[in-house]
Amino acid sequence: MSSSTSCFALANPTRRALAERLVKSPAVVSELAAPFSMALPTLMHHLHVLEDAGVISSQNHGRGRTVSLRPGALDVLHLWLGERRTPAAHQADRLGMHLTRTTSKET
Repeated sequence: MSSSTSCFALANPTRRALAERLVKSPAVVSELAAPFSMALPTLMHHLHVLEDAGVISSQNHGRGRTVSLRPGALDVLHLWLGERRTPAAHQADRLGMHLTRTTSKET
């Protein structure tokens, strides 16, 4: 799974919501579909995009399909985003730490 494929897959708010839900626990497709007002084929398309990107996996269980977040699937994306932080963001982090230490010493 490449970071660009994961980024594309998670660029869509519906797919992000699905991945966020799956962080909690695996779910059957009907449970995942409940909060969305879209046709089942549309939801299945979103799940296929996430599965093709390696973010989720799914298994048939009888008449149902269980979907789960792949272990470590978001780690690649997290690393990729970390590499793209701007120097200004790093400076702001250092300033925040300095201000926290300074404020703590004054009280």
